[in-house]
Amino acid sequence: MTPRWEIVDGHVESFVWTRIFGYDLANRHGDGLLGGRYYSQADLPRMREAGMAGAVMSVATNPFRRAEHRTGVLMGNLARLRRSLETDPRVAVVRDHAGYRAARSEGRLACFLGVQGANAWSRPDDVARTPEVTRATLVHLTDSPIGATSSPLGRSRGRGGLTPLGREYVRALNAARVLVDLAHISRRGFRDALDAHDPDLPPVVSHTGVCGVRPSWRNLDDDQIRAVAGRGGVVGIMFHRGFLGRPSWRVTSDAVLAHLAHLIAVGGEEVAALGSDYDGMIDPPRDLRTVLQLPGLVDRMLGAGFSEDRVAKVLGGNHLRVMAAVRPAS
Repeated sequence: MTPRWEIVDGHVESFVWTRIFGYDLANRHGDGLLGGRYYSQADLPRMREAGMAGAVMSVATNPFRRAEHRTGVLMGNLARLRRSLETDPRVAVVRDHAGYRAARSEGRLACFLGVQGANAWSRPDDVARTPEVTRATLVHLTDSPIGATSSPLGRSRGRGGLTPLGREYVRALNAARVLVDLAHISRRGFRDALDAHDPDLPPVVSHTGVCGVRPSWRNLDDDQIRAVAGRGGVVGIMFHRGFLGRPSWRVTSDAVLAHLAHLIAVGGEEVAALGSDYDGMIDPPRDLRTVLQLPGLVDRMLGAGFSEDRVAKVLGGNHLRVMAAVRPAS
């Protein structure tokens, strides 16, 4: 892996295993009992070994927690995640594009902090209490007072939209310069969120697939891709086989390339990015089971005819461009 590549993964969920099992992000782990399926896909030593420059480390919301306690719990989880990351002096937790560049100039892995499910905050005004958060999905795998998930397991079975409270959250996130992440939201909620979103700020979809390659409730259709691209945003392709292709047991990293190619064909080179969802209970292709196999994905991009400029944009350039537009400095 040559130093010119800045690999920035737009969505890593390893902290969920820290919370549940005490998974130490500072230790180098193996592939786990399941050979890199569902967990043990990323940690700080392996991220550095893979040549990664940065990542968005996510804190997932417990949807069943009482609303009045959520902000305090979130602040505690953010502090714990930060401690876990900063145990390694070769890692820096950063809040903006300037912080990222400063960390990289020191040769450190730069970690942004994100939230899965904006109902992690007790109320929209609380967003301002957590300036370390740089990105947040509005919903996760369940419906909430904010709006409807795309998941068929939600009460509305993916047919609901964004609520008035959800629109308040969009405005609060915009005001705090937190990237509004439209992963997991229903198609109607997606449109509602863009209607409420500041037109001068780019939105993101951190981890998803595209229906043009694999039709799924989890993936974006072409109209959604064009909507994000038209706002100057980015879409990160995730690595879960079930959302990449069928039959899932035959899916390889070539499917990731197919999703990226479709994104680019529909929305242009500026929209495509990576959002693996490593450690988010995903089952990746066998040639992308852990972060250590990311350099091989770069080789396959080049082998598939992606130009070096395109590869640089997909690996991290597009994500960093959006971060610079929303949070140049705190």
